[in-house]
Amino acid sequence: MLASKRLYPLIACAGLVMAAAAAVVAQISPVPYAGPLDLTVSRYVALDSGGATGFALVSLGIAALAVVAGLRAAKAQVGLLAERLTLVWGAGLVLVAALPAVLPATAMEGIADAHHLVAVAAFVAMPAAGGLMAARFNADERWRPVARVVEWLALAGGFGLLALTYVALPGHGVLIGLVEWSLVGTGAALTGVQAVTLARLSLVRNTAPASHAVLS
Repeated sequence: MLASKRLYPLIACAGLVMAAAAAVVAQISPVPYAGPLDLTVSRYVALDSGGATGFALVSLGIAALAVVAGLRAAKAQVGLLAERLTLVWGAGLVLVAALPAVLPATAMEGIADAHHLVAVAAFVAMPAAGGLMAARFNADERWRPVARVVEWLALAGGFGLLALTYVALPGHGVLIGLVEWSLVGTGAALTGVQAVTLARLSLVRNTAPASHAVLS
């Protein structure tokens, strides 16, 4: 159990670092003839099948899943619904990235709508999970220092969803990619806050016994 408490934050932080690095690579070598600001995330990833963008989303998704495992190992009282919503966020990112790579090109048109729905489900789940966690974190002394940050990130995600609704309906999809990628960035920040806090708590737990041993 102690090893898992150390391992999950490490996986989450490593996933975030790899996601950031892959995002930088994706900007250096963008998809030809495809603008990320005017295409949905799912459509852009489908055009960049197997590229750096998909790898970034997979890494971020794995980081989110590792955070859930880390929260369970640390016995953080975040609530079952918040855990499940975070799982939807992480698994949704992995699916958005993986489906274009594993399905044949002839099947892509048939699953385009489902592919986009997976992305939307992930975008909805992220701020909802953050909002639920913020309330629980505020009641937990270990997590109280980051409760306000989580709350603000969840609120930013909520405003992002409102913007996405407007852009997707009356806005006719103009700059929909900008809105969706902003939601991805907000989710990455939310995942990062939790991952770093888990790592900090794990470090505190590891150093406390050593300090007691020295004093004794």
